[in-house]
Amino acid sequence: MIRYEVGDDHVARLTLDRPEAKNALSVEMRDDIVARVRDARADSRVRSLLITGVGDAFCSGMDLRQSTVGSAGGAGFDPRTTSEALRVGVQAFIRELWELDKPTVAAVNGTAVGPGAHLALACDFVLTCEQTTFVWSFARWGLVVDAGGAYLLPRLVGLPKAKAMVMLGDKVGGAEAVGLGLAYRCVPTPDELAAGASELAVRLAAGPTRSLGLSKVLLNSSFETSLPESLEREGQAQAMAATSPEMAEGMAAFKERRSPDFPGVR
Repeated sequence: MIRYEVGDDHVARLTLDRPEAKNALSVEMRDDIVARVRDARADSRVRSLLITGVGDAFCSGMDLRQSTVGSAGGAGFDPRTTSEALRVGVQAFIRELWELDKPTVAAVNGTAVGPGAHLALACDFVLTCEQTTFVWSFARWGLVVDAGGAYLLPRLVGLPKAKAMVMLGDKVGGAEAVGLGLAYRCVPTPDELAAGASELAVRLAAGPTRSLGLSKVLLNSSFETSLPESLEREGQAQAMAATSPEMAEGMAAFKERRSPDFPGVR
């Protein structure tokens, strides 16, 4: 199941709560993630989103008993259903997270497998602990990397290491993930991870939501954008930010030598 709540600190907390299955995603959970990220986008109270899991796993990927690929080779299996299931399923929550115009944090409290790893990596800030392990098991099952992995991994770690993860199934621990560029920070214990991730999400929620969202869009699109186009988009985004009361507050706080109190986007 998925637990979702919005706190007084303006942080939406989305928790994968199926510890008996290592938080493997059922179809219902998969669809609920999509719905909840959309809720976070539409809710003016929400200024950052924090995702984590219950137990010793973050997310062990899709529950193959409910996945279309789980029936491959069986009578009546239609491979065309696989691409459609991906489009409306795991690809949908990757797209929603990547395009969400609010900061996102993933607290990877344990094992993160395949689509579960990519669920975390689609977030803006990935925090790990010493118990964290990223695993890519696609090749072991005769599958192609999915859930946005072919897009995300080369951008984060480079092409050679991405190939090792996907084609050889190389695992990555919590501290190593930071060195490779998969994660922002690693802490020793799950308790420190929970506290640190919450602190970071609260810090982001207190920031200028509109300008953070616009900067996120610019950065996420930079690999597909030429320099002239990127500079043009940058100017357009700055003009949009200038219409926000957040910029007025930021400038006023600077002149008055105080910390800004950003109002959020209404």
